[in-house]
Amino acid sequence: MSTSKFSAPPAQDQIHAISCAVVGIGASGDTHMVARVSIVDYKGNVIYDHFVQPTNAVADHRTNTTGITAANLRPEHGALPFATVQQQVAAVIRGKVIVGHSLWMDLSVLGIPHPAVNTRDVGLYQPFRNSLQITQLAGLATLTWRLMRRRIQDNGLLCPLENARAALDLYRSHASEWEKAVSDGHWPAHLPPSTFSRCYL
Repeated sequence: MSTSKFSAPPAQDQIHAISCAVVGIGASGDTHMVARVSIVDYKGNVIYDHFVQPTNAVADHRTNTTGITAANLRPEHGALPFATVQQQVAAVIRGKVIVGHSLWMDLSVLGIPHPAVNTRDVGLYQPFRNSLQITQLAGLATLTWRLMRRRIQDNGLLCPLENARAALDLYRSHASEWEKAVSDGHWPAHLPPSTFSRCYL
């Protein structure tokens, strides 16, 4: 990947971490639809955290793993229309470096492409894989435990706010090495799946 578009390390205020929670739609409930979006700044402060009104009938709220119920996604309980969330999130991350795990999944359900050079995906970062002596994608909980000895999702629930902060902390633990590699023109991470190329600019 060419890094010519981003030669200087980003300032802390230019770095955000993002994570989404999804519910299932379709006959089998296997198709992902965004239900909550959480974004934090470099210090872990909440910038954005909203539930999203469904645009299709929800077949499976995946409550056992997301904690999300039908009530969370109702406008009277504060859930925002998808188009509003999409517009607001696009504005928040525009021009920013975004940190996350499997970012292509978040960008895909949001329908928001982002410059690949402005992504820092802890699931794809090669030094983390080297440390764990693995070649495949490791889950965020695995990375967080094995690299930082910190447990997340301990109650079995996937909280996007917790996930965003965990990904951010993993990034921060290697930020100087990561950014030096990018600045030197050596992309230090694997590429995301080619089937999600539409999610990247």
